[in-house]
Amino acid sequence: MTRNNLKGKFRNYILVVLAMVSTFHTGLAQHNGQVLDKILAVVGKNRIITYSDLEIEAERAQKQMPNFNDSIKCLLFEQMVMEKLLVEQGVRDSIVIAPEEVESSLDNRIRYFQRQYGSREALEQAAGKSIYQLKDDFRDFTRDEMIKERVKESIVGTVKVTPAEVRSFFEEATADTLPYFPATVEIGQIVVKPDVSPLMDQYAREKLAKIREDIVLNGQNFETMATIYSQDPGTKDDGGNLGLIERSGVVPEFAAAAFKLKEGEISPIVKTKYGYHIIQMVRRQGEAAVLRHILITPEITSEDFQKTLLVLDTIKAKLDSSKISFAEAVGKYSNDEQSKLTGGMVTNPQTGSTQLEIDELDPTLALEIGNMKVGEYSKPQVFVNPQTKEKSTRIVYLYERIDPHQANLKDDYGKIQALALQRKKAQAMEDWVEENAPTFYLKVDAQYQTCPGIKSWMESAQKNRSVFTK
Repeated sequence: MTRNNLKGKFRNYILVVLAMVSTFHTGLAQHNGQVLDKILAVVGKNRIITYSDLEIEAERAQKQMPNFNDSIKCLLFEQMVMEKLLVEQGVRDSIVIAPEEVESSLDNRIRYFQRQYGSREALEQAAGKSIYQLKDDFRDFTRDEMIKERVKESIVGTVKVTPAEVRSFFEEATADTLPYFPATVEIGQIVVKPDVSPLMDQYAREKLAKIREDIVLNGQNFETMATIYSQDPGTKDDGGNLGLIERSGVVPEFAAAAFKLKEGEISPIVKTKYGYHIIQMVRRQGEAAVLRHILITPEITSEDFQKTLLVLDTIKAKLDSSKISFAEAVGKYSNDEQSKLTGGMVTNPQTGSTQLEIDELDPTLALEIGNMKVGEYSKPQVFVNPQTKEKSTRIVYLYERIDPHQANLKDDYGKIQALALQRKKAQAMEDWVEENAPTFYLKVDAQYQTCPGIKSWMESAQKNRSVFTK
């Protein structure tokens, strides 16, 4: 593994740190009565990297890479130093992150990990701290992360690769260094969510009306009622807290109702594509606001699903007889917004690519396409959306299947292009560090001064007669 492709492997600290939050901030680990921690690097005035910081990251890397060794540990340490340099550059550039931006990012991170752990209580138990304590612990860390990303964007944000550079990158690679890609598929979906029956729609609205009455007229606590009744899994365990929300960040109906409210006021019932809401204004900040909500989603019955499957049977018959193309069917029949945005193609949520490794698919989908031929359509089926966890119906289309193979430009141009761009961005970052590291105060423990990148920065600093303390 090279320094160039190390980039991005160790960017997200927070999952490991949540599990080890106490050691992250104490800076002191002890074993058998002996002090194990020490400072390995100081960047700028007071940004430090400790032995325990590096060991936490090394432990995580070892789980991802069985061949982890001291050379990779050096690369990891250089990455950590570089990130401190980026934050220091942000301070020099007077980059200021507004407190509400930090709070919004913290809220999003906490909500993400609540979903990962299943509930607020499970997260607090795993971390050994309350949500409020966790937010306090990570506030400075989050601010630094946001500063770092803005500086990084200023360095590599405009970096592009041309087709000639992609080809050159591929031709420079040797057979030993070319990646071996596992089997991949490209899959389309025609997704039709059943309509809610009028009876179940009325029931959901009346249920929320009763909840609102208990809050407004009977004095029940909004957060408690959200925890008990709300059907929004992302906010339910946090009392319905949405955090700081921009007006443009929510659907129009929700925004129109929310931004009419005064502080502490509760909205009438609002209908959106997600269901029925009541909204509480916690605090208004211009075109943004801290909000809470309670969501009740009308239930779709088994009868509703059966009706929709019959509709899909008719659509499949048209597809099989070529009376309608897949793209036409998506445009005409699919009522899933995300599916329509991608022309019905399933994409990797992290990369946006339509080429999916078999291991990336949810087991139900992998099983479904196992016996399909390219160009075939599945029988209509009920499925659970892995992103939203909602049940819906679909027809699956197997557009392409590529067997395991060594990288080539014909089948893997997009992936090779991404690798070439990654290398070019990594080189831009290295060039920036080479040029700018000598202008920062940098103190590195002797054990890590022999790491290639650190050694290069040290030599550059000495040539420029900058301050560098051994």
